[in-house]
Amino acid sequence: MEISRRDFMHIAAIFGLGAVSVGCSKSGVRTPAQISLKDIYDFKATGNFTLLHMCDIHAHLKPLYWREPSTLISAPNLVGTPGFLCGEAFAKHYGLEPSSLDAYFDTHIDFETLAKKFGKMGGVAHMKTYLDHVRKERGAENVLFLDSGDTWQGTGVALKTRGEAIVKAQNYLGVDVMVGHWEFTYGKERVKELIEMLDAKFISQNIVGNDPFADEYEELIFEPYTIEQRGGAKIGIIGQSFPFTSTANPREFTEGWSFGIRPETLQKYVDELRGEHKVDCVVVLSHDGFSVDQELARMVHGIDFILSGHTHDPSPKPIVIDGTVIVIAGSHGKYVGRLDIDAKDGKVHGYEYKLVPIASNLIPADPEGVKLVEELYAPYADEMNEVLGKTKNTLYKRDTFFSTFDQLINDAIMDEMKCDISFTPGYRWGTTVLAGEDITMDNVYEMCAVTYPDVYTFELKGENIAKLLEDIADNVFNANPLYQQGGDMSRLGGVTYSIAVGNKAGERISSLKVGGEAIVLDKIYIVSSWGGNLQNAGQNLQKDKIRPVYDVVRDYIKDKKVVDVSNEGNVVLLDYDCGCPTKGSQKNNL
Repeated sequence: MEISRRDFMHIAAIFGLGAVSVGCSKSGVRTPAQISLKDIYDFKATGNFTLLHMCDIHAHLKPLYWREPSTLISAPNLVGTPGFLCGEAFAKHYGLEPSSLDAYFDTHIDFETLAKKFGKMGGVAHMKTYLDHVRKERGAENVLFLDSGDTWQGTGVALKTRGEAIVKAQNYLGVDVMVGHWEFTYGKERVKELIEMLDAKFISQNIVGNDPFADEYEELIFEPYTIEQRGGAKIGIIGQSFPFTSTANPREFTEGWSFGIRPETLQKYVDELRGEHKVDCVVVLSHDGFSVDQELARMVHGIDFILSGHTHDPSPKPIVIDGTVIVIAGSHGKYVGRLDIDAKDGKVHGYEYKLVPIASNLIPADPEGVKLVEELYAPYADEMNEVLGKTKNTLYKRDTFFSTFDQLINDAIMDEMKCDISFTPGYRWGTTVLAGEDITMDNVYEMCAVTYPDVYTFELKGENIAKLLEDIADNVFNANPLYQQGGDMSRLGGVTYSIAVGNKAGERISSLKVGGEAIVLDKIYIVSSWGGNLQNAGQNLQKDKIRPVYDVVRDYIKDKKVVDVSNEGNVVLLDYDCGCPTKGSQKNNL
């Protein structure tokens, strides 16, 4: 599908470009037939070894659509900086050409039209084709493939095999080293079993035993680092798993393990690698989050590269802070990061970086990968391929406050549970279903496949609800990235509110309404929630209503046949004029 001249001129205005003829090759507007693998693979090879990087694929083995956010807000000191850029602000910051492949992969702008033009993204069979290309070009003995985690969880096939299907895919891709986060929601024993199946090394310097009755008390659970030889260089890679795992996810999964950022021990291992092992390059393979890793680079000295993850940001250009180069490779298998490094004699002398879009309509699938995915899905194909209904409008996931797929989940919960309020967690993984397309059970699992999926219905006082929202807002919008856990605001059904992000903690939310009426602080409300621990704060749990969220959503879609979810959000943003502001664009600063 081609972009009309009217659409193009609108997009060009957004991107700050002058009037250019649509047919002019200089405009960068090319059809898929005009984009070759050479364009995607094009890279200035440098140095003696290559690091390939993926993060946050969330078990998506097949190509998918994934729409980047149309609202991405943080504290005033962070908004409009890398990690908090989207849409127009992202396009201007990185100089993207309108309606290009990169614009499609990196922003929500005109997403539906460009999706029909360029097709789906990611898929392990397509990733493998690109990985093999780089290994052939550079020599496999000169390449390392690093995985920043959130790999084993996020789809139905992952849930049903308790992560094993995804480990098989990692082994097929040739992952060398990884760290984790959602991996731990399979529980400690299962994590250890999966690591035994994994060909890669699993490292983490920031997970320590804290059970005084266990053998591993005050001991590292995993090796803190690994030293790899590539291209004649000695590379020290330190693992940094998600530091807030035991609070962001139910504690029972990791009981006895203590998590944290641990900059002091990180500095110790950097110094050890440089002083004792005389490495040529120090890499931190991280799942801290993009903004946290930027702070970490200011706190810990001697790190050459941080390969970040967790916050799902695409970053076409590296950030350099106090000599540390920080990169991140998006999410859902949409990208592979390529980092060529020249390092010898204990020092990095140069590097080149590119965030490579895995355009699955343009990069051929490796036949072995296609076969593997088919085999992994075969036992569940009948359930996964079941068409539940259609969607009238695009169902997407990612945004700071609201998304249509989350609203669909809330609609389903409220319809079945007959509650006043429904809470859906602000997870950043999921999928996108285009307007008019079928919704399959696989799509539902792609939104809800957690190991603790039950919907709970209980009573909660109005004042507790108001305080809860303020606490969530302080996590999401804290001015110090080290106090953010990298998620979005919980999505609420039956509720509207206004928010001033720049206000101090406890004073951000106003005009809080339930069912169109102002919340009554001493009133008891019926609340349904899933994917967290909110039920533990409530009373009078309705045990007869407990059901997995994916079953609730499945039945709702089958009953409706065609779902029509409005793209009109339920949150009013008071201190920004748009959902993708640039730095310094708060209303009171204008």
